[in-house]
Amino acid sequence: MEELLPKLIEWFSAFGLKLIGALATLIFGRFIVKAIRKFLIKLLEKKDVDPAIVSFTISITYTALWIFVILAALAQLGVETTSFMAVIGAAGLAIGLALQGSLSNFAAGVLIIILRPFKVDDYVEAAGISGMIKSINIFTTELTSFDNKKYIVPNSKIMDGTITNYTANKLRRVDLKFGIGYKDDFKKAKKIMNEIADEHELILNDQPSIIRLGELGDSSVNMTMKVWVKTKDYWNVYFDLHEQVKEKFDKAGISIPFPQMDVHMIKK
Repeated sequence: MEELLPKLIEWFSAFGLKLIGALATLIFGRFIVKAIRKFLIKLLEKKDVDPAIVSFTISITYTALWIFVILAALAQLGVETTSFMAVIGAAGLAIGLALQGSLSNFAAGVLIIILRPFKVDDYVEAAGISGMIKSINIFTTELTSFDNKKYIVPNSKIMDGTITNYTANKLRRVDLKFGIGYKDDFKKAKKIMNEIADEHELILNDQPSIIRLGELGDSSVNMTMKVWVKTKDYWNVYFDLHEQVKEKFDKAGISIPFPQMDVHMIKK
């Protein structure tokens, strides 16, 4: 017994403190990992992120943090962790190369969540496709076109190009151009267009409208009409203005010419 006690003291002084340090690292690391996990869940849910993305992101983060904590505990015990890091790095590289496209889509999905260039029910043009956003998933985004076609677009394709969000702002401007004949009275046409804009209930009169002679074209005098509307009323106003301008121009005897060319024959 007298011989055992010094050995125990020697062992404790040599290894016991390391063991206590490793256990403390695991306990403290567990507390930190749980706190980070809880914070991320609240953050992502607050931003209305898709539940599938929340689950996937939390799982990856949780696993990575625990690997770091375990390696730190092993380091406290005096275990050489360099080889472990090398193995993990090599495995990560192999997996990354095998899943390069998928990881690219996942990273793009994370950027979409953070930057929020659009949300569900926004009408956008992205990756050469126009449609309503129906869902934002881990690797893809689903859009539905006006004619009810379903598009599933890889997130990387969306983030690699220009994104046009038509419904991001509350107001939009309707820009139209109407051609009239060179022999027609453009001031009369301008007056008619102003009357139409003033009388239309969906056009915002508190926003500056522009109704002017825009250009002298090859076959017509082109009148420019720019009016502001609420985004949800854009297409109703767009079609209404075409119909009303055509109807009132016809009644006023103002022509809308088709492209034409004068050919002069020179006799020799």
